[in-house]
Amino acid sequence: MMLKINGQTAGRRGALLATVVLCGLFTACAQPPKPLYQWSGYQSNLYEYFKTSSANAGEQIDKLEAQLLKNKAANEASPPGLHGHLALLYAKVGNDNAAKSHLEAERALFPESAAYVDLLLKRRAAATVPAGGASAPTTSTAPTASTGSTTTPATAAAAATAK
Repeated sequence: MMLKINGQTAGRRGALLATVVLCGLFTACAQPPKPLYQWSGYQSNLYEYFKTSSANAGEQIDKLEAQLLKNKAANEASPPGLHGHLALLYAKVGNDNAAKSHLEAERALFPESAAYVDLLLKRRAAATVPAGGASAPTTSTAPTASTGSTTTPATAAAAATAK
């Protein structure tokens, strides 16, 4: 049994009840938080690509490019890795310019990927041989037995073919 002293107990209960009701109303009307990235389609496409042992790259490119357009139209952020995976697919079909632009987009959108993207771009540049067939100079040298001078692996290979 509760005693009322000057109506203070009833007032506290009323205030508490009003607070609970207002909190319930505010949380019931609240919108769920918007996701940071729009993942729809990307994860299932990626899973399908690896599940089917590198499925048709052209088909994957079409799906992921459509996802990028959809995200851009809805003003939603694309998830990390989408541009990187598109770069892989474009490199697979031989479109090196598109691959490079998607790697650069990945690096711009996600700076934490810069070290890996730079490594991939460096490897891509090293794999690209100039039209004349000359390779990039290497820094490793080894002295030759006859002259004591140093030679690079490229000049050693040229000398071996000349013999």
